[in-house]
Amino acid sequence: MGLFDFMKKKEIMLFAPAKGECIPISEVADPTFAEEILGKGVAIKPSEGKFYAPADGKVTTLFPTGHAIGITTPDGLELLVHVGLDTVQLKGQHFDVKVKADQDVTKGTLLLEADLEEIRKAGYDTVTPMLVCNSADYASVECKKQGMVEVGDEMITCTKK
Repeated sequence: MGLFDFMKKKEIMLFAPAKGECIPISEVADPTFAEEILGKGVAIKPSEGKFYAPADGKVTTLFPTGHAIGITTPDGLELLVHVGLDTVQLKGQHFDVKVKADQDVTKGTLLLEADLEEIRKAGYDTVTPMLVCNSADYASVECKKQGMVEVGDEMITCTKK
């Protein structure tokens, strides 16, 4: 073991971006997420409409509709928080984005607020997938938690190859 090996993090931890019930990604009613086409991850059935950064990083993707935000961590992990299914159809209605593209964020930074009740009234599922879009770059992407979660609870551990 080299002198500085301890400085090279092998694991990257991602934390719950919202309060609610954590479910396996395979239970999401959209095959793009359930079949892990965009990457491995988990989903939360949110109980509150506030969504926070699950890790330190930079906002690298900010959809104009406000329903999804991509963050890249300093380690190069690409993560996506996608609020609801097909909510892009709302064209930004019921979403209030609190960050800008290229903004540096820290774990726990408020990313966006969503009016979950109005989104549901409009006929959309508010389940929120959190994905590691570059999952193939990691030896493992393990989802740590099922059941109720609070913002900041450990959710996903990614182990570098």
